[in-house]
Amino acid sequence: MAKSKGMAGAVFALSTFIIGGILTFTGLGLIAFMKNQDLLGWGEGRSIGILLVCVGLLASIMGVLVMRVINNRL
Repeated sequence: MAKSKGMAGAVFALSTFIIGGILTFTGLGLIAFMKNQDLLGWGEGRSIGILLVCVGLLASIMGVLVMRVINNRL
């Protein structure tokens, strides 16, 4: 049972880390290339990019922390 719990935690940590990286680089692309353009009616591309960078960095940090917890606990 502990092995499957560890595997589920590892998959969650790795997927969170990868999604965070994708969001971070997507946000950087929006900041660079969509400065004064509207993004699907959601707002200016730069502001959405800044939001994605912040959320992506937080998700990456959370993924690393979960990896550390899974590695040390199980």
